[in-house]
Amino acid sequence: MLNISKQKVHDRVHEEFDLYSLNTLHTPRSAVVLKRWLIGIGVVLLLIIFLPWQQNINGKGEITALTPKDRPQNIQNIIAGRIEKWLVKEGDYVEKGDTILVVSEIKDDYFDKNLSGRLQEQLAAKRSAIESYHVKVRALESQIVALQQNQQFSLQKAKNKVKQNQAKVVSDSTDMLAEQVQVNIAQVRYDRGEDQYKNGGIVSLSELESRKLKLQETKAKYVSIQNKLLVSRQELINARIELNSVNAEYAEKISKAESDRSSALSSVATGEYELSQLQNKISNVDYRLGQYVVRAPQDGFVVKALKAGIGETIKEGESICTLQPSNPDTAVELYVKAMDVPLIQEGREVRLQFEGWPALVFSGWPSTSVGTFGGTVKVIDRVDSKGGEYRMLVIPKKGDDPWPKQLRMGSGVVGWVMLDNVPIWYEVWRQLNAFPANLKSEPEEKQPDKQAKKEDKK
Repeated sequence: MLNISKQKVHDRVHEEFDLYSLNTLHTPRSAVVLKRWLIGIGVVLLLIIFLPWQQNINGKGEITALTPKDRPQNIQNIIAGRIEKWLVKEGDYVEKGDTILVVSEIKDDYFDKNLSGRLQEQLAAKRSAIESYHVKVRALESQIVALQQNQQFSLQKAKNKVKQNQAKVVSDSTDMLAEQVQVNIAQVRYDRGEDQYKNGGIVSLSELESRKLKLQETKAKYVSIQNKLLVSRQELINARIELNSVNAEYAEKISKAESDRSSALSSVATGEYELSQLQNKISNVDYRLGQYVVRAPQDGFVVKALKAGIGETIKEGESICTLQPSNPDTAVELYVKAMDVPLIQEGREVRLQFEGWPALVFSGWPSTSVGTFGGTVKVIDRVDSKGGEYRMLVIPKKGDDPWPKQLRMGSGVVGWVMLDNVPIWYEVWRQLNAFPANLKSEPEEKQPDKQAKKEDKK
């Protein structure tokens, strides 16, 4: 009924007529209550959609260490060997330098227990041989110097002899020319005397015979001087041959000495090479002796033995056990989608929920969440990981609740990178339309400071 009139007939009708149907036409109580509830809920929802909601980017990952040295590592043996003794068990705490296990040699080249001493003996012998070659080199160098000096003296002597023979040839040539003149004079006197004897007897026969005898003596002397000149020339030729012979003889001796010296120097170089090899081998043997004991590289806990038993053979570089460093600088490794990476920059707040840790999470209202812990984005990878997702490292947030000490490496983590505040209605509309989150300003690329650059260069 519209209830427009101020005069009510409802009560009067009930007084005059006893009508049951009119009594049943009023609104039920439950409907009124339901209406009020629906109106209240609608008002509340209307108010809620205008409440602020902090946008976030969710990701999953696991607990890790911020620095590589704090992450679980496999301890490997440098040399191949046979396991002789285990000194630790899984779960033991070891300090840096503690013995984990002892191995024995399996290569026959190192079976000799006195190998290092024998190599030292070979080293001493090789040094003595090298010293002997050095002595030989010095002796040959002295011999070469002596031969060069003797060569100079012998060459000078041979040159002097050549000069003497040259002077003798010149002298004999002069004598021969002078005697030639005497022969010509004697021939002229004899021819003139013979004409005078035949034409008038001016010259006596005895005088003619005397001139003839003089001519013969002069010719004989000329022949003797000529022979002497030939002998002098031959001696000059022999002196020159001797000069060349002396030069060739000493050149041969010097060349042989230099060849022996080069051979000795080559032997010295070979000996020094072999000496260096022996020294290297001795160093390797001494270093290998120290590798029969596998030691802990740093403080930590033995997590898992990858080799077991006594007498088992291990290869070079084969993993023996896993070590978890103590007191690691804990961080969280989160993976986010590639489309969300541009919205994240270093220093952003992250809320974390650790697996096995009870929590009540309202991702958009971090202040009302219970059981979550604060973090800060430290590193964002510049290349994608498996599945096209990007990895980022999150460290504990300063001033927030400390992370639980019970956390172990590899435990699962769910995280939310907190962004800007928007109304709830906008967030619902954005999610329905698959729009990206809002960003008030473009993220700035963090530049490494100068001090970090200097440390990297060092």
